[in-house]
Amino acid sequence: MGFSVGIVGLPNVGKSTLFKALTKKQVEIANYPFTTIKENVGVVKVPDERLDKLAEVLKPKEVIPTHIEFFDIAGLVKGAHKGEGLGNQFLAKIRETDLICHLIRNFEAKNVPHPAGEINPKRDLEIVNLELIMADLSTLEKRLEKVRKEAKRGDKKAIKNLTILEKIKDGLEKGFSVRDLNLTEEEKIEIKDLNLLTIKPVIYVLNISEEDIGETISGIGEAIPICAKLEAELSELSPEEEKEYLASYGLKKSQLDDLIVAAYKTLNLITFFTCQNEILQAWTVKKGEKVPAAGGKIHTDFEKGFIKAEVINWEDLVKVGSEYLAREKGLLRIEGKEYEVKDGDVIHFYFKR
Repeated sequence: MGFSVGIVGLPNVGKSTLFKALTKKQVEIANYPFTTIKENVGVVKVPDERLDKLAEVLKPKEVIPTHIEFFDIAGLVKGAHKGEGLGNQFLAKIRETDLICHLIRNFEAKNVPHPAGEINPKRDLEIVNLELIMADLSTLEKRLEKVRKEAKRGDKKAIKNLTILEKIKDGLEKGFSVRDLNLTEEEKIEIKDLNLLTIKPVIYVLNISEEDIGETISGIGEAIPICAKLEAELSELSPEEEKEYLASYGLKKSQLDDLIVAAYKTLNLITFFTCQNEILQAWTVKKGEKVPAAGGKIHTDFEKGFIKAEVINWEDLVKVGSEYLAREKGLLRIEGKEYEVKDGDVIHFYFKR
């Protein structure tokens, strides 16, 4: 099980370049708006050193990492909610994702014109945020029209929903994202089917120039600085060449790792591992997920017929050298249905067929 990320931003901010770097897929890149006229979708393996170390011990025939699915859509422009540009046509795809990656341009390039004529990250961020808010407002107003009619007829559920929807509408009209309205869990459940864009968690990425790598960039809060151009170039190199190229910029690893870590942290995700039928596999679940539900990510039978789970921390398994020795030393423990999966757990599920 993986998760999905939608990349949004103005035209010519480097979304397709970042997408290429992330997925190592060749996508059309050109120096004019609306190059992306349909969404690009790429599945990215999440690098995890723990898998490599577990593979040395367990010696599986196949190793399957967890993954992230990235969606790259056409750039959003000012007025997108009114039909301007092409980006608004693909927002439905972003509604289906778990997380929004908002890419903001902070590099000068004469051959890559900025739609607004000058570089201004704060302004660009506000433009895109406003377009997402207006798109949500449009979605909300359609639902409100229906709910108001039902509430007038005395429908109790509609009356309750009307209060929630009007609260959200008021916040959106004031320029607030839904995620900032402090909705209760119950309220979030009531509007879940609307797939509102601004309720989704978001990470901001500042696309910087090669000259700014390693420099302190200010102005956009906790934005992650990434040079998409450099990362795209790295994606075409061998591991040895990549290491040498990174060193020339004073970097020890790809900046994309920071993006992946931020995505996991923002979504409150952890990874557990299974090794069955000679397949070592990583799985992603929410922190606090109980073991039967985690098993359900693998197969519904694991959750429905759950009996128990045999669990060991990955480091303990690597240190002892084999599952046999781990069992002999009493390091494998039995956990019941109330156990909360921990990051790095290696789990064997027992269930009724």
